[in-house]
Amino acid sequence: MKECDKRRMKRIEANDPVAMTQWGGEQAQKGDVEGAFEYWTKAAELGNADAHYNLSVVYRDGEGVEKDKKKELHHLEEAAIGGHPDARHNLGCLENRDGRVARAVKHWIIAAKLGDDDSLESLKDAFGKGYVSKEDFAAALRGHQAAVDATKSPQRDEAELAQKL
Repeated sequence: MKECDKRRMKRIEANDPVAMTQWGGEQAQKGDVEGAFEYWTKAAELGNADAHYNLSVVYRDGEGVEKDKKKELHHLEEAAIGGHPDARHNLGCLENRDGRVARAVKHWIIAAKLGDDDSLESLKDAFGKGYVSKEDFAAALRGHQAAVDATKSPQRDEAELAQKL
């Protein structure tokens, strides 16, 4: 076992939900869906938004478990409450699909303000159809830009440049 894996296992034994979520992701990449599900479930019980989101995808797609819309929605809601922008966007899509456009727009505004590009596109489409006011769309655009700007740094710029070389 690699040194980094040993350290992560130590963190998992100490109930670190981030380490559990990461390890679950690695298990999923290896094709061990049951192992991934186990670690994500433990991390979700500890309140990890990423783990809740991953479980929502598992229940949506029926990977290693029976498809379950109720559990999918539960985990999406928990992830969204925890600040997961993709979960918030997906909730908006579900609301939109079910004809609750006003609720969908609220989800997309929140996700856009967290920097989610897909939600910004959904809002743009909803604005074009008259479901979003000019003021709300402008506020979402400003919030999105602020979130994107907050992730910028000279170190990130250097890293991007280094990857291109």
